[in-house]
Amino acid sequence: MNWDDLRYVLAISRDQTLSGAAERLGVTHTTAGRRLRAIEEALGVRLFDRTPEGFMPTAAGQDIAEVAERLEGEVLALEGRVLGRDAQLRGKLRVATMDMLFRRYHGAFSSFMTRYPSVELTVVCSDNEVSLTRREADVVLRMTNTPPEYLVGRKVGRVEFAVFASTELYERMGPDATYADYPWIHWDERLNMRWLDAWLADNAPNARVAMRIDFQPLLLRQAIAAGIGVHFLACFEGDDDPGLTRVGPVQSDYSRDLWLLTLPDLRNTNRIRAFMDHIAERLCT
Repeated sequence: MNWDDLRYVLAISRDQTLSGAAERLGVTHTTAGRRLRAIEEALGVRLFDRTPEGFMPTAAGQDIAEVAERLEGEVLALEGRVLGRDAQLRGKLRVATMDMLFRRYHGAFSSFMTRYPSVELTVVCSDNEVSLTRREADVVLRMTNTPPEYLVGRKVGRVEFAVFASTELYERMGPDATYADYPWIHWDERLNMRWLDAWLADNAPNARVAMRIDFQPLLLRQAIAAGIGVHFLACFEGDDDPGLTRVGPVQSDYSRDLWLLTLPDLRNTNRIRAFMDHIAERLCT
């Protein structure tokens, strides 16, 4: 068996589901299932029993998972030693993310530069998708529940959203005010944000639209803080601002996973692997 096979067995043993193992490994559910079948066929032995409680390791599967766990510890320790003393970890690195994610996690970027000062880091903040295949970036930190299958990486968090108002507006409206009672900030009609029209029709019928703005998240947050109206914000942004208050509960339908992604042929580049490991370590702990 090779180390990649062992990683799949270990991940499935830990999560007991293909979906959980796929998230851990940064692959799709289909890929995780296909790899498990291939490993079992190659070994000629069943490694997991499929039960209502999940994938339970057989004696053979448990044996392999225990060996894989020991090897994983040694591999991670080795990588840490090598990367930590690699004076040649240098070169250009281009990372694309969203403005609000950089504001939230700028400390992780800063500590990466302190750790690897010879890496020439460029950060591109845009709410538009960039193309890794056209080398517009080497790594992306993005919110998505369906990462493209042609990219590899890992899930490093989840972003929740809720409706926020300025604290002054919330106190003026009172705790019993409904979504429909509040003035709303909406997007410019040319942006064709029909999802918000549908949400308002269901949750805030006949609500007044106080102002429309271009798709600029920082401008949106400033408009909310000014008391002009209410809108969705990431909970980590709204909850950290004492001048803002949640108007309602988390809107779980709009929650998004947070992924670090790169191209398969770039993932073993030292500076890219070091960046992804560093950011994952900071965001997952």
